[in-house]
Amino acid sequence: IDAAVSPVVLRKGKFRFYFFSREEDRMHVHVYGADGEAKIWIEPAVELDKSYRFSRRDVAAILKIVEENQDALRR
Repeated sequence: IDAAVSPVVLRKGKFRFYFFSREEDRMHVHVYGADGEAKIWIEPAVELDKSYRFSRRDVAAILKIVEENQDALRR
């Protein structure tokens, strides 16, 4: 996954949230950080799909950020 060429929709702390324009229909966001990558579903509810190398603490922080910013991420 090349996060460098995908549209970044949010930056919070050490995390960059981005998406791929030609991917599956179910709304989700990808997250990149120095420590790992993750895919978070936004619909029907905010939940982790998969995570690589992020700690549990990072995943919890990412889920909280997505919850708090889900309206903006949906747009």
